[in-house]
Amino acid sequence: MNPYQNTSTAKLIADRIRDLSHRKTQAEIASEAGFPNANMMTFLKNGRNKVPLDRVPSLAKALEVDAAMLMRLALDQAVGATAAKAITEIFGTPVTQNERGWLMEMRDASDNTDPRLTARSRAALRAIFGK
Repeated sequence: MNPYQNTSTAKLIADRIRDLSHRKTQAEIASEAGFPNANMMTFLKNGRNKVPLDRVPSLAKALEVDAAMLMRLALDQAVGATAAKAITEIFGTPVTQNERGWLMEMRDASDNTDPRLTARSRAALRAIFGK
């Protein structure tokens, strides 16, 4: 039984284990993340277990992904999308290092004027991503 099999978290973990396989084993990733049993990585990537939130920083480092992105995914997995949304509404959305780069560039480009997101600027931003 794999209750978390179709979650974005399980997919990310499986993808990263595959992508890193030329450099490190699942056992090495598990050890770097602080899991005493290498099988935990199999359980996480197959969706048998959810990611323990207290392991997000070390797991993100072991998987070489941004910790804020993994926390967002793990939070959805841990408490469900509705509760995760409530938590992020109260505490704010974890922002990845890449997102911080975009934010800093927007601040610089706007001379820190706190520009509103207009229909035109939204369209221009979405066009960058082909949407």
